[in-house]
Amino acid sequence: MKRMTFPERPGWRDKARAVGFGFHEMYGEPYWLDDAAYAFTLEEIEERIEAPSEELHEMCMDLVGDIVASEEDLDRLAVPEDLRDLVRSSWQRGDRHLYGRFDLAYDGTGPVKLLEYNADTPTSIFETAFFQYNWLTDQIEAGVLPEDADQFNSVQESLIEAFSSFSSDSIFHFAAMTDNEEDRGTTVYLMDCASQAGHRVELLDIKDIGVDAQGRFTDLQDRVIDRCFKLYPWEFMLREKFAEHLPKSGHVFVEPAWKAVLSNKGLLPLLWKRYPNHPNLLPAFSEDDPAAQSLTSFVRKPLLSREGENVTIMTEGRELAAAPGDYGAEGFVIQQYAPLFESEGGYAVLGSWIVGDRACGLGVREDRSRITANLSRFVPHVILE
Repeated sequence: MKRMTFPERPGWRDKARAVGFGFHEMYGEPYWLDDAAYAFTLEEIEERIEAPSEELHEMCMDLVGDIVASEEDLDRLAVPEDLRDLVRSSWQRGDRHLYGRFDLAYDGTGPVKLLEYNADTPTSIFETAFFQYNWLTDQIEAGVLPEDADQFNSVQESLIEAFSSFSSDSIFHFAAMTDNEEDRGTTVYLMDCASQAGHRVELLDIKDIGVDAQGRFTDLQDRVIDRCFKLYPWEFMLREKFAEHLPKSGHVFVEPAWKAVLSNKGLLPLLWKRYPNHPNLLPAFSEDDPAAQSLTSFVRKPLLSREGENVTIMTEGRELAAAPGDYGAEGFVIQQYAPLFESEGGYAVLGSWIVGDRACGLGVREDRSRITANLSRFVPHVILE
């Protein structure tokens, strides 16, 4: 693994805007970098990223049934008591899931280490699946990259295949906070993949989902929603007034309710307990577990934090980095600190994508901070050896 610099593609910003990637810059800061890439060998991709990602996903899936059957575990994950049957029945029914992203620490040596599983509403999938592949093909055509340069990236094909497994008998609705350009762009991209899989699709804002007299969710045309992808976290949905209608109609959503236990940082101690000393796991404990005191260099993470909020990194009793935010009321986990790949671009985190149950792509985010946040830059990758 190494970070390399390349000439920017002429007119790449126009290309970005033309395909709906208006958020290549956010709040006046670059989000997409066109003049750099992370280079990997094929062996690194296949043996150190793809294969461990497949195994980690299988390990996580193996845990879900035990978690939803355990009141103690659901307490640890702060799942609201009155909605635990929703989560449990979603798993027992076998509600179909779509995708997720592992965030992995890898410094170019040794095994990758799981930082967390973004299993419910991960973004950066458009950048991974489409725009970085577009970068690769353009750079090969321009002679900047050799003709045999490649990428770990079958995300779009995998998404279309995954959407094909859902019934196409009715409209597949897609809901997001549509005034957020990144969320809207991500959702519209997923709609396009669903359309290619043969679905009729409809976009609506998450706040415009209604409820009819029978307790069924409806769209703005008062049509019953039979299936709805929502780029909106389960931990928000479970805690709003809206939640009272979920026990009757919550099964319509993708991701399914059982994904709430995989997208929770409380999963990390449960994984470590089930698979102690696994090469791709870091020791992790609930904050109130006495074993947490054994870690002298660690990361303190809220159960439900997003975009790095309220995360603190401690090394040998010294605060190395911290991020503000509004999370933490539900509790924290303590995870051993793992150094990230460091270069002139900052610190890099690998995002390994799982679509259906298959590892199928890689996206790299980098930041000047050791805590990856909302505005951390997306950098394409390439396989060169």
